[in-house]
Amino acid sequence: MALLKAREAVMGRFRPILHAHDLTEQQWRVLRALTSADGFRAGELARLSSISMPSLSRILRALEKRALIERGVEDKDLRAAQISITASGRALIALIAPHSERGYAEITAAFGDERLTTLYRLLDELATCLTDGTEPVEADEE
Repeated sequence: MALLKAREAVMGRFRPILHAHDLTEQQWRVLRALTSADGFRAGELARLSSISMPSLSRILRALEKRALIERGVEDKDLRAAQISITASGRALIALIAPHSERGYAEITAAFGDERLTTLYRLLDELATCLTDGTEPVEADEE
């Protein structure tokens, strides 16, 4: 319950801007993950964004419909396709990023940089000791 309460408090800083741009938290995680490389296969993207494959498939369809992402040549099997962010997706990230950075700055100011760094480290350790790394832990089903 404490982890969920903290998550809700943190996400309260970000939900309004995501909703203003008609994005879910999961869609935002996927778009952010796609900015870290030229493209990913769905399995890699699921792992990076901590989203299950069934949820990811729905999210990718919605993002593709909005022309925020594109798939490689393998249209018949989404899991085998190379998924990348489009110029429109990058523009949306650029539009939202200053608001997101402000939210992180507010959290850091309220909680303290050193304590936040310790919290990140401890949460990573918790996730590592509770999972074997093969299946993403879904934070929130869509």
